[in-house]
Amino acid sequence: MTAKLDLFAAAPALMKSWMGTSLAVAGSLEPGLIALVEVRASQINGCANCLNMHTAHAREQGETEQRLYLLSAWREAPCYTDRERAALAWTDALTRLSEGPVLDSAREALKDHFTEEEQVKLTLMINVINGWNRLAVGFGLWVDPAAAKAMARQAAVA
Repeated sequence: MTAKLDLFAAAPALMKSWMGTSLAVAGSLEPGLIALVEVRASQINGCANCLNMHTAHAREQGETEQRLYLLSAWREAPCYTDRERAALAWTDALTRLSEGPVLDSAREALKDHFTEEEQVKLTLMINVINGWNRLAVGFGLWVDPAAAKAMARQAAVA
């Protein structure tokens, strides 16, 4: 896949800000949970770029192959904690807003496992990964995970 547009060249200030926001939000909850949310939203959105990057990152953080493979069937798989299940249900509900009225039940599950502050942080994370998915799919992006790390380091320094 060849990118249809270089986002960072086309809108450098906004993309730098977006990257900074993304990194700040991703750092606001435990890394393993963030990785599951990133992969799950990317599965739903069919974003090969983000799936490639975030599964590689999840493995680096110690996530198991089994849990990554079972993520698309997380409801039936016994290997996720109740907190992770609540986060995945919220991810599914927000990523699939137009598909039905599951928001209320997902929000109730969320309240049992996340503080109000954490609920906001998780919701922001879901918004961030959905935004990246739309940018990547929309503009045909394919970024090697190592290159993505380098961009993130540059954004953090600047």
